[in-house]
Parts: sequence; C-alpha cells; structure tokens
Amino acid sequence: MGASQSKPDGDKVFYNETPIQFSQEVIDHLQESAGSPGTSPERQSTLDAHIRARINAELGRLREEEKLVQEQIEAALEKENLSREREGPDRDEAEGGATNSLSIQGALEEVQRKVDRFYAKRDISGYLSVNESSQKLIECYRSHQATPLDCWREVGAFKSVVAMEEKKYISSLQQ
Repeated sequence: MGASQSKPDGDKVFYNETPIQFSQEVIDHLQESAGSPGTSPERQSTLDAHIRARINAELGRLREEEKLVQEQIEAALEKENLSREREGPDRDEAEGGATNSLSIQGALEEVQRKVDRFYAKRDISGYLSVNESSQKLIECYRSHQATPLDCWREVGAFKSVVAMEEKKYISSLQQ
C-alpha cells in the first residue's frame, strides 16, 4: 500500500547553475596543508621541549610558594602555642580550650595507669569466693540433673557473691 511510495525512484543529481570560484590564496593554503599533514618531527620535539621547560618552571614556582605558605603557617602556630603556654594551663582549662603538651602527657599517663589496673583486675582467678560459689552451683546442677530448680539456694548465693565482688571491683576502678 504505502510501500511503493517510500522507495526512491533512483538517484537524483543536482547541477550547479552558478560556477564556484576560490581565490588563489585559499587554493595555495590548501595545497600547502595537503603537502604537509602535520608538523615536522624536529619542530614537534622543539615544541615538546619548550612546553616541558615551561611546566617545570611553573612547578618549581608553585613548590616555592607552597613552602613559603607552610613556613608562615608553622610560624603562626608556634607563636600561638607559645602565647598559650605563657598564659598557663589554668586559663586553657577554664576556657575549655586546648592544654599544653605537659598536661596532655600527664592525662595520658593517668589513663594508661587506669587501663593497666583494669586489665590486672580482670583476672577472675583472684576471686576465691566467686570460684567456690561457682563450684558449689556446678556440683548442685550435676547432682540434680532431673530437677535443676532444687539448686535455687546455690544460685542465690552465687548471685550475691558476684554482686559483692562487682561492687568491690567498680569501687577499685573509681579510685
């Protein structure tokens, strides 16, 4: 139906009625560019060397500038730290600001002592009353496997011993 209308009848050729003319300069330029498709290898290597030199010079300038800025920042920080140390740690702590390195070092050593004390007291073998109560509870459970609820006295005793030791342990950490 519409298939015959969408097919081309054949090639159509259009002829230009007015002649096209180019100037001699355009023709010469096109001939020159057609003769030499790119730059010569010598010229390309010269251009590459020149570009590399400019990049290296700019990179050196930026590094010097970065070094200068870094020195200025370090000098400002050093000046600020010196002024804080002269004013004293009491001022910094009262304002909630940073403290000097000596007070920070002291605080770190105190925290380290507390951590060491925590790990030293973590060992349960030093709590004989807990171990004895635990053994009694285990023996009761083994002897009353069919009726484990009969061990309620041992469970209560174990809980009270553990609670007492926990209180002692927490109070020792707060010292």
